[in-house]
Amino acid sequence: MKLFDVYPINNINITKGIGSLVYDDKGQEYLDLYGGHAVISIGHTNPYYVKRLEDQLHKIGFYSNSIEIPLQKQLAEKLGHVSGKEDYQLFLVNSGAEANENALKLASFYNGKKKVIAFSGSFHGRTSLAVAVTDNPKIVAPINETDNVIFVPWMDEAALEQAFNQNEISSVIIEGIQGVGGIQVAPESFLQKIRSLCDTHNAVFIADSVQCGYGRTGKFFSHDFAGVNADIYTMAKGMGNGFPIGGIIIAPKILPAYGMLGTTFGGNHLACAAALAVLEVIEQENLMQNAATIGDYLITELKKFKEVKEVRGRGLMIGIDLPAEYASVKKDLLFKHHIFTGEAKPNVIRLLPALNLTKAHADRFLESFATVLKSTPVLTA
Repeated sequence: MKLFDVYPINNINITKGIGSLVYDDKGQEYLDLYGGHAVISIGHTNPYYVKRLEDQLHKIGFYSNSIEIPLQKQLAEKLGHVSGKEDYQLFLVNSGAEANENALKLASFYNGKKKVIAFSGSFHGRTSLAVAVTDNPKIVAPINETDNVIFVPWMDEAALEQAFNQNEISSVIIEGIQGVGGIQVAPESFLQKIRSLCDTHNAVFIADSVQCGYGRTGKFFSHDFAGVNADIYTMAKGMGNGFPIGGIIIAPKILPAYGMLGTTFGGNHLACAAALAVLEVIEQENLMQNAATIGDYLITELKKFKEVKEVRGRGLMIGIDLPAEYASVKKDLLFKHHIFTGEAKPNVIRLLPALNLTKAHADRFLESFATVLKSTPVLTA
């Protein structure tokens, strides 16, 4: 048997990691500014995190949601405290797609409606409903296609108001900062407009925080910059620092009922131990403030490069928009300077490092980035 070949991969075998550094099987060191799609939130093999998981492994790793799991209640309490959403309710799953899937389903249960407003450039996952609200026809199979999704142009308030005229809107789902869409920051006024329209039409405001949440922007949820609360927040990636876990937190007005939602693996003992460790480290080491400080520094320095078209983002979620002639920059950073970054089409470098990234590592990137830009041949007409 061989692997189902759906990933374009780099010929690099990472075998070890510590903090923001990873090492391949030949001993080569790399600076990790991508964290495996924003997953590594407190650094590779964080000692506190490793100990928390190891201790739990010696107790019990898994049992189903048919019994009391005190770790789930501890996680709900800690998440409420760190996020500031203490009156919300927590439902645990295993991934970001599952989180969005359950959020959309729960919204429809709540108001009995079935239309969803999503936005151009959006990415919400690859499962049935999540991919249906994702703006990428290439990954939407015929079986996922539905007339229940209305795509509205990004930041178009008039089109958003027009979409609500159908009076069947169950929910609006929006990333506070689009990740795959190229690090596009949702304006605060736009998020406030969504809140207002959802209140008027009894629709559910779903804040997709899978990539842009969990302290990455300097606030726990990037939507919080708008000063309004969503009805459901979805999360995953940075939640477990590499251990698969996702969740939704749900406003008190949405009431639960037995059988409404369910999961086998969601909220298992190991997943909760991992998530608790992440929140404890974020809190103890003041990592949201570090993300804001180092992120502001990086954004300020990156804006000084004349070759850069635009720098977008907040905290440690940064997009560097480059002209087409700099298409080789990501590859050169990886193979010539041993720095992992991400990308978004057509030519945006994405930085999604651990929240405890140091200024020294930020400077190491900036120096390499400057070198790569200078050494890139610029095509002239």
